Amino acid sequence: MISDTELKVVVVGLGYIGLPTAAVIARTGAQVLGIDVSSHVVDTVNSGKVHIEEVDLDGLVSGVVARGNLRASTQIEPADVFVIAVPTPFAEDHAPNIGYVLRAATTIAAVLKAGDVVILESTSPVGTTEKVRDLLAQLRPDLKVPGKTGDSPDIAISYCPERVLPGRILVELIDNDRVIGGITPRCARKALQFYRRFVRGACVTTTSRAAEMTKLTENAFRDVNIAFANELSRVADTMGVDVWEVIRLANRHPRVNILSPGPGVGGHCIAVDPWFLVHADRENTPLIRTAREVNDAKTDYVVARAEAMIAANPGAQVACLGLAFKANIDDFRESPALKVAEALAIRFGERVRIVEPYADALPASFAGTGASLIDIDTAIESCRVMIVLVDHDVFKSVPLEERATKQVYDTRGIWPDQPQCDLKTVSLRLAS
Repeated sequence: MISDTELKVVVVGLGYIGLPTAAVIARTGAQVLGIDVSSHVVDTVNSGKVHIEEVDLDGLVSGVVARGNLRASTQIEPADVFVIAVPTPFAEDHAPNIGYVLRAATTIAAVLKAGDVVILESTSPVGTTEKVRDLLAQLRPDLKVPGKTGDSPDIAISYCPERVLPGRILVELIDNDRVIGGITPRCARKALQFYRRFVRGACVTTTSRAAEMTKLTENAFRDVNIAFANELSRVADTMGVDVWEVIRLANRHPRVNILSPGPGVGGHCIAVDPWFLVHADRENTPLIRTAREVNDAKTDYVVARAEAMIAANPGAQVACLGLAFKANIDDFRESPALKVAEALAIRFGERVRIVEPYADALPASFAGTGASLIDIDTAIESCRVMIVLVDHDVFKSVPLEERATKQVYDTRGIWPDQPQCDLKTVSLRLAS
């Protein structure tokens, strides 16, 4: 086995998962090269800095870059282990796009040699790892590829999805269990040896297809349960009942654990991955598909109710609290909060003020709307209407005496002591 200090690892993709993964591996003493198509990302990492917000990541990257264990480039180099951590978005019809994965595999193929290990970490449709295998076999006919040869293969190919929570990525990359799916059992064992270098959690081996479906199943499970909470919140609105109290009381049952509703579901995982299962087998996924539709519709529902509330307060300044898809991070991918704020800014223009402590400037989608970025103190001083879209800690810290006179629509339930605007009455009054 190659020692930690001699091991050479290439991580393709230096985003929210790739960069923390590269840094954690580099901390073991391995020589890690991060590959990214963005020269800005490469230059930032090589300067010992980070381009994303994640707890303790800046210090870790600074340290491993200073020690010479991590560097970045736009150009691939030979290594012993290749980790693919690139995006897997979907098209408008929700068909998964694995183009980035296949381009990463094409890049790796140019420098592959006998003995190398290739690991796909990107969340992917079932069968994607096999497509990577087939592409490598096509591009490198000189190498014996697992599943394509009767002899001992020259390389190993596996799938091992991340399962981390933003804000806790560095901890969970190490402590969480990992599911390692090999093209063959031998491939899985090779990948297992690699992950055991830095993972304290259990590493369980299986097939690549089972590992791919496991990742999709985990996120679909979360999506379905959030959909129940979001649907329940709409029913509670109709009934004139506090959904947060209902959930709190229902969860006192020993076998009930209802999740928290919100303005929808965001992030690159839960808002995206269930569609991979639906696309693969639409006939047998009515529940998963409906959950996706419920959660997407909740965002439209929040927009409509917020618009009614703002229209009922003519001339008032409006503070939208948060743009990120979850608390205490700077990740806006698929964020329902961002979609709500954009819709309100388009309709109400300069009356809309955005409070997002994890942004230095508004996203480009707000250009021309007249909306502006302010801090929470300015919002408290100047805005009569407050719409809570993200449960950032700084928002939770605002005491009742500073917001008692505000008209509030709290989609996150962070202010249980706050008199809420009667949105049902507002909507009925405007409709009449």
